[in-house]
Amino acid sequence: MAESVLDFFERNVFGEGEAKAFPLLHRIDSPRDVKDVPFESLPQLSREVRDYIIQTLSRTGGHLGSNLGTVELAIALNYVFNFLNDRVVWDVGHQAYPHKILTGRRQRFDRLRQYGGISGFLKIDESPYDHFGAGHASTSISAALGMAVARDLNNEDHACIAVIGDGAMTGGMAFEALNQLGYLKKRMIVILNDNDMSISANVGAMSGYLNQIISGQFYTRTRERIEKSIKAIPGIGDSIAKRAHQLEHIVKTMLVPGSLFQELGYHYVGPINGHHVDQLVRVFEQYKNFDGPVLIHVRTVKGKGLPGAEEMSETYHGVKVGYLPKRDCVEPADKPKSKPSPPSYTSVFSKSLIQLAQTDKRIIGITAAMPTGTGLDAFGKQFPDRYFDVGIAEQHAVTFAAGMATRGLKPVAAIYSTFLQRAYDQVIHDVCIQHLDVTFCIDRGGLVGADGPTHHGVFDIAYLRLIPNMIVMSPKDENELRHMVATAIAHDGPAAVRYPRGSGIGTSMDEPMAHLPIGRAEVVRQGSDVLLIGLGSMVNYMLTAAERLAEEGVEATVINARFVKPLDLATIANHLPENGAVLTLEDGCLMGGFGSAVLEELHSAGYHDVRIKRLGIQDQFVTHGDNKTLHRIQRLDADAVYRGVQELLDLR
Repeated sequence: MAESVLDFFERNVFGEGEAKAFPLLHRIDSPRDVKDVPFESLPQLSREVRDYIIQTLSRTGGHLGSNLGTVELAIALNYVFNFLNDRVVWDVGHQAYPHKILTGRRQRFDRLRQYGGISGFLKIDESPYDHFGAGHASTSISAALGMAVARDLNNEDHACIAVIGDGAMTGGMAFEALNQLGYLKKRMIVILNDNDMSISANVGAMSGYLNQIISGQFYTRTRERIEKSIKAIPGIGDSIAKRAHQLEHIVKTMLVPGSLFQELGYHYVGPINGHHVDQLVRVFEQYKNFDGPVLIHVRTVKGKGLPGAEEMSETYHGVKVGYLPKRDCVEPADKPKSKPSPPSYTSVFSKSLIQLAQTDKRIIGITAAMPTGTGLDAFGKQFPDRYFDVGIAEQHAVTFAAGMATRGLKPVAAIYSTFLQRAYDQVIHDVCIQHLDVTFCIDRGGLVGADGPTHHGVFDIAYLRLIPNMIVMSPKDENELRHMVATAIAHDGPAAVRYPRGSGIGTSMDEPMAHLPIGRAEVVRQGSDVLLIGLGSMVNYMLTAAERLAEEGVEATVINARFVKPLDLATIANHLPENGAVLTLEDGCLMGGFGSAVLEELHSAGYHDVRIKRLGIQDQFVTHGDNKTLHRIQRLDADAVYRGVQELLDLR
């Protein structure tokens, strides 16, 4: 039988054959080794790093396209700078796999994003070469500027560099930092990695502006030729060239799009080809000690070097375990067909919103640069005039929605839980204080697996339930999600529906969508020995545990809370067992979360004899790993419920 590519790489690339497969990369265990590579061999090193990423991610999964685009950039940076002393901040962090490979983590790279392995993002405590952690976009310039100010106050001498994508440049925080850096005129390099993409296609004026810069390079090249010719005039060339700059400034302002950055106080360089590693090295060498802010505009291709990935960069942004380029795979002829998976919560939300929008023209879909991730891309195709992608600008998205709501529309802002944190003030100030009819559909609630602490949506229950006027709900399955979307949109005021990443449980779908009574819980199992109250998908763990307890003679009532706020105290109180044993389960933080809400309501109502055990995320940031492992370690699964009841009832 023919050997598959995966088996070949298992035997040759990740085993004893690594030195043969990657003769240059095999010798690199730190950035010092990068500097020892002959300059003329840097393109070969680039090819090796790119191939290493492709084949490793077939085993681990991870962010593929963005990292294939930054290979030469990472090599050139490590070739020119000394990052034990110099500081570099990679925006977002999921474009920094080449940086990880070159900075001593190559031998651990096959444990990428796995529990106990290295992170898919940058982490200060993972490596001395990771100078700032990042999982959200648009933070790099602010952080690097802070480092530059600290450097000068401490009388130190090192470079400070921010690497930011053109998608991240759409974020308001990036503009704030650009403005401050231009004012302070600190010695700092901003590298704009321009690949026309964030995860999905970039939107907004900045994307169009950067494209204009490309077309404006004819003027730049012409200017350079004229300046060179003027300076060559014996005796008077330099004097004429200096005076010519006054006229040049006027002409350039009219004709060269890149002048915006120059007007902000930057020395603008580019755009340059981000896949010519030799050119990158020369530019970095030239400007590494420039006295003032420099913006180096680098053009790259997301998915560079992998057929298909360059054309479908959104599809190849992140790949799952087992991915391999199709041209290299040897598929067995009798490969069994896999069973279809239940629909994802995201797709169920998307279809539900489209169905509702067909009969209600007031419904508007809003995303912040995540149309595919939130499922709103399908909505946009159906209703292009009622769909808005605002770019990486969650704050703007929320207030934009609030403005629509003042005029009678029903905006639905679909935003990941961890990203909605960035717009918290807008949720309070612009939506809830004014009691505006905005629906928040919060994807990726709870633990999200390999993306780790920057992406786990574990704080939303706590940070939303304390806001006056806000309704907060979470479905136990994908069918209930449909009804909650309809309920939230029908509700006249702020409402949030929070649901997890991944597939549902495969339940049947009710038709038509119904409006749930606001604040009404659902009793899904009756018992008399203990009360189990679950929120969202955690209810299913409770049902599994209840069946196991029943086999041992312990009968549990299971309540699907549905609503965090308002909480259905009446239903909870009516099902309290005589022994007062209550256990709550949530995939969010315990401090201020759902269990706290139950405890507070019961105590305020005078139920002082209840014994409540709360299961949820402890006071810690949860690492990366597969969700099954993380749920077990965090005591969020059926076994944890079973053991928790034993402790409550003193059955151990």
